[in-house]
Amino acid sequence: MQGTQLSFFPNEEEHNPTKKQKKPKLGRYERIKRELEKNDSDPYKVFIDVDKLPISSSKYTFVDLFCGAGGITQGLVQAGFQPLASVEVSPIASATHQRNFPQSHHFCGDIEQFYAQNWLEQIGSPEVHLVVGGPPCQGFSVAGKRDPKDPRNRLFYEFVRVVSEIRPWYVVMENVPGILTIQKGNVKQAIIEAFESIGYPNISVAILESAAYGVPQIRPRAIFIANRFGMQNPYPKPQLSPEEYKPIESAIADLPAYTPIPEINHEWTKHSPEYMERIAQVPPGGSLYEKFVDAFKRQYPGKPSMTVKENHGGTHIHPYLNRVISAREMARLQTFPDTFIFEGTMKKAMWQIGNAVPPRLAECIGYALISNLNNITQKTNTRVNINNL
Repeated sequence: MQGTQLSFFPNEEEHNPTKKQKKPKLGRYERIKRELEKNDSDPYKVFIDVDKLPISSSKYTFVDLFCGAGGITQGLVQAGFQPLASVEVSPIASATHQRNFPQSHHFCGDIEQFYAQNWLEQIGSPEVHLVVGGPPCQGFSVAGKRDPKDPRNRLFYEFVRVVSEIRPWYVVMENVPGILTIQKGNVKQAIIEAFESIGYPNISVAILESAAYGVPQIRPRAIFIANRFGMQNPYPKPQLSPEEYKPIESAIADLPAYTPIPEINHEWTKHSPEYMERIAQVPPGGSLYEKFVDAFKRQYPGKPSMTVKENHGGTHIHPYLNRVISAREMARLQTFPDTFIFEGTMKKAMWQIGNAVPPRLAECIGYALISNLNNITQKTNTRVNINNL
């Protein structure tokens, strides 16, 4: 491979192949999960076996806020849901979403400018069964109060506003597990109170490990679920034990080693021969750099991928090859199908992929919801009755 780009970082440190590398902690959120489960007395949270695929009584619809490239949308479509609309501020991510879901109405812009009621009227006021999304929730001040000047805070409350206008049957909100411990749990409490204030009491939260649902990657997510009927909040039961998690090779072994395929985003950062020689000395779990340890880590062979993310072009190193993984390899580790094409440059594609929710995880969440959605449908014969519940 030929190339001229040797480093993405200032003040590059000399690589020392003899220095012992620190291995990443794959179970970094296990403590949070254990504490959540230990102190959990939520009677509304229930885990559903989704190995036997449920049959939908209706074509359930959803709106995806902060949709990004469309990881949640892809997963819910795979579960049989119908996308009605999406909202995303990034033009590149919006272009990707529109390319892959042309049947969905799409709003590209600030969510503050998205007026749900006006939009619903324009498309015939359809029933919305589900609103999903992953708004930033880190902008809370101490004691769960909010700082109106913090843009991340504003975005979370815009999510709540749109939910209050649409009034879906169920709400699913995702975030990183660390959101549960910020401000000693006050952020979590503020999230719960915000949904309670708009008629979604008894909100539940669980940490779901993506690898437990067949995603070949360690990627835990905090999932909040709420409904406005006082019903249970269903989550998918884990399908795999840690010993059964899919290894990285199961997703990427068949892709060409050093032949790019731009048509499916199989592209990666080009390296000079000298740079490839340095990469060759990086052991599994180690990094090319001592200071920028989150970039240029070599993946472990025979294990699920470490959490993938775009790091200014410094994605993880392939478990066997002397190059970083490609955008398509990242997408496969996220469980995007090869037919899902990302718009923009290679780095923009990697950014979109690294920020996405694994479609397979979203698919399983969708399957878990179907039984409860069926129950609501069976108990209610008219839309008027639904709105009165």
